[in-house]
Amino acid sequence: MSEHHKDYTGAKLGMWFFLFTELMLFGGLFILYAVYLKRYPKEFVTAGDQLSVVLGTTNTLVLLTSSFFVAMSITALQRGDKKFSLRLIGGTIAFAGVFLIIKYFEWTAKFHHGVYPGSPHMKEIAPGESIFFSLYFITTGLHGIHVIIGALVLAWAMLGVKTGKVNGKDWILLENAGLYWHLVDLIWIYVFALYYLVL
Repeated sequence: MSEHHKDYTGAKLGMWFFLFTELMLFGGLFILYAVYLKRYPKEFVTAGDQLSVVLGTTNTLVLLTSSFFVAMSITALQRGDKKFSLRLIGGTIAFAGVFLIIKYFEWTAKFHHGVYPGSPHMKEIAPGESIFFSLYFITTGLHGIHVIIGALVLAWAMLGVKTGKVNGKDWILLENAGLYWHLVDLIWIYVFALYYLVL
């Protein structure tokens, strides 16, 4: 019993350390954003107005709901409700897909209007706006990759629940997958505030 507890504690500590490195990565991008926002405040507001607050808000609600689902899936598994847990994990993965589809349409619209890194249009607009959109694509692109990774990790945890390897007595894999997903959600909240609301 003590050995299992030791493994559990080690897995949790390892996951928290990993999440800290992820926060440092995005934290660096947010600091870079703050530096350029101070230098080009008007241009950042102008560029931010070109993003869809409706789509950004929708994606925020999608991720918040998905985080609620994954938290509930852990509780359901701990209570022995395997089927409900699987449905909730599946719902979280489905919401990840919805998020990426919305982001795809956002990016497609921007590419259609010539707003993407290295485009001729980006060279014509004000330097501050160009920097804003460059940071936007880097940050949201990196976040999108994390959404995909998070969905794959959740799918792995879901497989574990199906096979019984992840269960009411050993749920660390699902819990760590949930922690990662909560981080993805938290980062998006900052992205939404900084880019869509230009705070």
